[in-house]
Amino acid sequence: MTSIKQNCYRLLRLVNNIIDMNKIDYGYYDIELGNYNIVSVVEDITMSVLEYIKNKGIELIFDTDTEEEIIACDPDKIERVMLNLLSNAIKYTDDNGDIYVSLNKVNEDVVVSVKDSGVGIPNDKLELIFDRFGQANDILSRRCEGSGIGLSIVKSIVEMHGGKIEVF
Repeated sequence: MTSIKQNCYRLLRLVNNIIDMNKIDYGYYDIELGNYNIVSVVEDITMSVLEYIKNKGIELIFDTDTEEEIIACDPDKIERVMLNLLSNAIKYTDDNGDIYVSLNKVNEDVVVSVKDSGVGIPNDKLELIFDRFGQANDILSRRCEGSGIGLSIVKSIVEMHGGKIEVF
């Protein structure tokens, strides 16, 4: 019964992601900007996965060079971005690995970085990961399931906030 429930939630997430991609494509996906401390927003979201990853023995480190930075953002959408990035980092980080989340002020920009000690992405696949349905691993050799939609949505949300996303 647990397996059926879990698969239903996966299917629901997939359907919701497809609906959201269509909303983004047609300009109906709205962000509700307000003035928020982005440091607290990102730190709280990051720390929310701490208990889950302890079971895998993964060490999660959050680091910042500023304690408060008020920016115009939609905290719900920032949560979606961070949870997607963290979820990918968790999926591809081996037990007893590390995930580093940092937030730094660089000139007038806020730079959020998620880095893990996982297997990495081949250089020739780096450009694909933000494409809809794009995935870095061959479907036959993938170690984790996924639709390839999440990072495309992440990119759209980041750009709606006036930001940009890059992978190294």
